[in-house]
This record gives sequence, structure tokens and C-alpha cells, in this order.
Amino acid sequence: MLASLIERLFDRKLTPVRVSLLAAIAVGYLLLLAPPAELPDPAGWALLSGALAAAWFSPRSPLASALTQSAMLATGELLGIDNMIPLKVLASFALLELAMRRTGWALPAAATALSGVYFLIGLTNPLRSPAEVVFQTAVVVVGPLVLGAYIGGMNVRARQAEERAAEQERLRRTESQMVRVAERTAIARELHDLVAHHVASIVLRTGVARHLLGEGDEQMRQVLDDVHATGSGALTDLRRLVAVLRDPEAADTAGGDLVDPAELPAAVAAVVDRGRQVGLRIDATVDPALAGLDAVKALAVLRLVQEGLANVAKHAGSSARVWLTAELAGDGVRLDIADDGDGGPSGTVPAQHSGHGLIGMRERVELLGGTLRAGPEGTGWALSARLPAPQPDPDPEPKPVASVP
Repeated sequence: MLASLIERLFDRKLTPVRVSLLAAIAVGYLLLLAPPAELPDPAGWALLSGALAAAWFSPRSPLASALTQSAMLATGELLGIDNMIPLKVLASFALLELAMRRTGWALPAAATALSGVYFLIGLTNPLRSPAEVVFQTAVVVVGPLVLGAYIGGMNVRARQAEERAAEQERLRRTESQMVRVAERTAIARELHDLVAHHVASIVLRTGVARHLLGEGDEQMRQVLDDVHATGSGALTDLRRLVAVLRDPEAADTAGGDLVDPAELPAAVAAVVDRGRQVGLRIDATVDPALAGLDAVKALAVLRLVQEGLANVAKHAGSSARVWLTAELAGDGVRLDIADDGDGGPSGTVPAQHSGHGLIGMRERVELLGGTLRAGPEGTGWALSARLPAPQPDPDPEPKPVASVP
């Protein structure tokens, strides 16, 4: 308790408070408690002022401050000052602070200097025996040294404990990162060896089917062309994803590699066109200002549109009517996808979407600080996503909202 209090008192930030407190105690003692005959003369006040000034610089130069305090005490003895209690207290405080902040040869040097001064004072006082001089010296020199060394040792041990804790935290993070890298590598290997292989096989077989079809069925050729293009795009995305998984440092920049923000409106329009090719009746409104998004938000919008239309085709049927709006408003990005749920016999909207697609969309949106709502609406299903607005452009140019024909 006492050591902790002293440690806080000798904090570098509290130097003005500490010196002011010592000055108030010293002056108050001399003016209020000391006998009038022992009041310092101008030389005594000058010595006290010098000792307080030395205490001010003690945190930066504790050895110089301790030696200065000993010199002030010796000067007071040589000048015959009657009451040197304030100077003795300041000298002991300086030795205590030195022991807290320094180790090595500085401690015996300062202790020897202060001990020599006390022996000088004792030898010039015939009323004191050598035993009294030795005892007083031990109290005012050894006591501050031991207490200061103890507090300094506590500080060293506390710093070492903090360093060990920080090192353990670094090791824990490193191990965790290594585990994540191993997991990412395993996932990348499975994606490459299994999923990418099967997708590549689908693309290859579709290409062969297109070649064998010849000029016969134009509608079938369009379907095969769409399957081939979709499979090729999926294979490209898989290869990029595998590259990102194998290189953790590329994860932060992966969004910019997968979609160029300037091409986002065209990319969304392409997704809408693919949806129409499978039979969806889509009324789409895409804001050209979406090109001003950053790469991460642009990728999120594109993936939301892809997943949203895929869910419509899966749950509402391939001929369902869809209303899609993607725009950049004042409060951020607004994406709304709704269907009428009337897309044929398979167009049944489930009470709950329990698949991983909706979970993944929600996680992606919330990671960017946005919100996502999805649920039944009328006879169909509605999805509404909101993403925070990007940083304002220094010279924004309003762009008209365009409809995708």
C-alpha cells in the first residue's frame, strides 16, 4: 500500500504537484512550527530554493539531483544554518527517487555523498556520539535506498510481466494465424481439386455439346451458350478465390480484383440479362452512380444481386416476375429485389429461407455496417439491403437513374 502510494507520488507527470507539495510543507514548517530563532536567513532561503529547483529536475537527472541536494545540505552546515530539517528531507527524497529510477554505480555514489555530509554534521556537533551519528546516517541513507530499490524492483517486475503477457499474446495471434492459414489452404485445395475440377468438366462437356448440336436447335444453342458462359465465369471466380485463400495477404484486396467499381452497373445489367435468359421477367433499375462505390461495396452489391436472382429462380420459379432496384441514395446504397412468387409449379416461396445463401448475404452486409431484411411479401418474397454511403466525392456530379432495357 505504502509502496504503491509512493510510486504514484513519484510519477513523472506529477512532478509539479510533488515539488509544490514539498515546498508548501517546508515553508509551512519553517513559518508555523519552527522556533522563531531558527528561521532561515536570506542564505538559508536561497539554499532551500535551490534544493527545490533540484527536486524539479530529479525525474530527468536523479543522480545529479541527489548530489546537488547533498551539496546544499553540506553548504547549509558550513554556513551555520540552524534548522536544516527541510534540506535533510529533500536530500532523503532525492536518494529515494534515485533508487527508484536507477541502478548500478549511481546508488553507492549518491549514498556515499549523503553519508559523508551526515558524518560531517555529526563531527561538528560535540553533543552527539559516534553511535548516534552512525544510526542517524543509516536511517536517512539506508532507509530511502532500500525503499526506493524495492519500489524500483516492483516496477521492473511489472514491466517484465507486461512484456511476457504481450509476447504470449503475439504468440497466440501467430498460432491462430497459422491455424487460419492452414484452414484456408485446406479449403483452397478442396475447391481446386473438387469443385473447380467438376465445374471445368461441366464447361468442357457443354462446349462439346455445342459443337455436336450443329445448326439444329437455336433455342437449345442459346441455353448451352448460357450454361457455358456461366460455368466459365464461375470457374474464373473459383480460381481467383483459390488464389486469395492461398495468399492471406491478398484477402484485403480481393474485392478490387473480382469486380471493378466503375463496371458495377454493367456487371449488374449482365446478371439481369442472364436472369432473363433463364425465363425471369425482370424489371430492373440500376443507378449509374453505383460506379462511385469502393471495391468492397461494389463486390457486395454484385453478389447480392446474383444471389437474390438465383433465389428467385430457385424458390419462385424460372418465369417469376421480379422487380429490382439498385441505387445510390443520400443515406447509402439501396438494393431491393421482390418477386410475385408466380413462376410455375415449382414457384413456392418457403416460409423461411434456411439455406446458407441468405446467411452469407446477411453476414456480408453486416460486415460492411449495413442491414438486410428478407421475408414473404404478398404472394412472393422480398429482399431489401442497405449499405452505408461511401465517402463524398470532392466534386460530385449527379447522374440520372437509368433503367436496364
